[in-house]
Amino acid sequence: MPKSKRDKKVSLTKTNKKGLVLKQKIVEDVRNCVETFSSIYVFTYKNMRTDKMQNLRQEWKPSRFFFGKNKIIAIGLGRTPEEEAEDDLHKLSKCLKGQCGLLFTNSPRDEVTEWFDQYEVEDFARTGFKTTTRVKLEEGALTQFPHSLEPYLRQLGLPTKLEKGVVTLIKDHEICKEGSVLTPEQAKLLELLDYRLAKFKFVLRGCWIKGEGFEKFSKTDEDEDDVEFNEEGEEDVKMGNDDV
Repeated sequence: MPKSKRDKKVSLTKTNKKGLVLKQKIVEDVRNCVETFSSIYVFTYKNMRTDKMQNLRQEWKPSRFFFGKNKIIAIGLGRTPEEEAEDDLHKLSKCLKGQCGLLFTNSPRDEVTEWFDQYEVEDFARTGFKTTTRVKLEEGALTQFPHSLEPYLRQLGLPTKLEKGVVTLIKDHEICKEGSVLTPEQAKLLELLDYRLAKFKFVLRGCWIKGEGFEKFSKTDEDEDDVEFNEEGEEDVKMGNDDV
């Protein structure tokens, strides 16, 4: 009898080297950027939007935005004075906590810091977003919606009906309260109603300039509240000297 394909032994001792190769590539990329660019800025971000980030990468060329696991990037920069690729870079590594990224650039410091201070884009809030605004709709016609959308609006929780072919709210309805966490239905309703409650922005933590060293930027309590930390970014990385 031929051997069944299901009767296949899988060794649990096998290791996938792809992850290690990827980590080594990131470390190498970081070190190449350190050699190529004259300054590095570390920043945290809030309400990241992929499409807008792609536009920023084009806008800032030939500078480079860099995202990845914090501890892997720290290995590339150097976690101690003995490991660092350039003087003082280990101090920049200590700023890599939570959701953050790096900007490698040759642009003047004043130009970079001014851009970071001013950049802010409003966007639609997503599920899980903590609101800072109360949104309430008053009873009456919702003329911005076609009649075909009325069943979907009811499905999302709006108390609506059709009156002479016009979508109508039959009573006042509060979509969200200040300080509430958005559900998927609330987030979709706010998008349909064109309420942009989220803001995509950056907060600078510090910078390193070749020949000058590291400088940490002070932050207000409000800035701290704006940063959404992700423990996944602090995943332990086990790489010996031979691996780097």
